[in-house]
Amino acid sequence: MKYVGAHVSAEGGVHNAPVNAHRIGAKAFALFTKNQRQWFAPPLSKEVIKMFRDNCERFDYKPFQILAHDSYLINLGNPGREALEKSRKSFLDEFQRCEMLGLDRLNFHPGSHLNLIGEEECLKIIAESINITLDKTRVVTAVIENTAGQGTNLGYTFEQIRYIIDLVEDKSRVGVCFDTCHAYAAGYDIRNAEGFNRTFDLFDKIIGIKFLKGIHLNDSKKEHSSRVDRHENLGNGFLGEDVFKLLMNDLRFDNMPLILETPDESLWEDEIKKLYSFVK
Repeated sequence: MKYVGAHVSAEGGVHNAPVNAHRIGAKAFALFTKNQRQWFAPPLSKEVIKMFRDNCERFDYKPFQILAHDSYLINLGNPGREALEKSRKSFLDEFQRCEMLGLDRLNFHPGSHLNLIGEEECLKIIAESINITLDKTRVVTAVIENTAGQGTNLGYTFEQIRYIIDLVEDKSRVGVCFDTCHAYAAGYDIRNAEGFNRTFDLFDKIIGIKFLKGIHLNDSKKEHSSRVDRHENLGNGFLGEDVFKLLMNDLRFDNMPLILETPDESLWEDEIKKLYSFVK
């Protein structure tokens, strides 16, 4: 079964996220467990945790349907020692917040070398950051998101992601979120059936489809191989609708959160309906 939703607002408290997801007909949702533009936030209160869990139960959202996302400030591959420690501390806090909320996966961008170290060294630092966090937590899976390769961001090739996974000690708690816009901008042409099948065959060969824990459903404002991360609403960008029809009819993408991050939130309800209408 397909579980489609969107990255909904948690304004006013994380307990509002499942309410906002239900309002647009989502069968899955993503959220920030705190302000994504801040390093740290006050601890979640017992009252808020209970309300979040109660609302998830009320609207029938299980952990596998929810994809939390960490702060955009975190860089797990930062070459600077103090900056890296700050990122690692914040990343651990994100994991602990997920644990308290009963969530089982945290989505994150791997990291950036900032033109200060080589790519391989940065990938090793990212893996070390993940290992440190997994060692201090339980249950929650570290879900690496493929990037567009903008600036000095790593994780834009399947090989880079596999390199990180190979260095993660607990393979049972590492996974991948595939972003359609990022993949296209990074050079994976998934617009038609031929390119789509070639890309996911490659994904399975290099990374392994068993590691796939979620998908971000985004069209792209920028051209193929542009290495520019700019999301567009479905069918309005360079990807078009065929890739989303293929995704919605592929059993490999059942039973995981399929999340819209398209820019016009007012279209999310209609986009969710459209995606389900693609199912044959």
